[in-house]
Amino acid sequence: MCEANAYLKEGENEVLFMESVDIIEPYENGLKLIDIFGMQKFIQARIKDMTLLNHRIVLEKTDNLL
Repeated sequence: MCEANAYLKEGENEVLFMESVDIIEPYENGLKLIDIFGMQKFIQARIKDMTLLNHRIVLEKTDNLL
């Protein structure tokens, strides 16, 4: 399977934001993430790091969460 888990960078820590992310779309001032079940989350963030081989996406806030 090709989905990945998305983590939100908080200081030195990374907190799980969403599991089984299948789609990431740029959306207004942030990103729209959609998981394999169709659940959607919006976040004002940018992609800081992505390692698809490890199924891992790290996001960094640009403002407040939506």
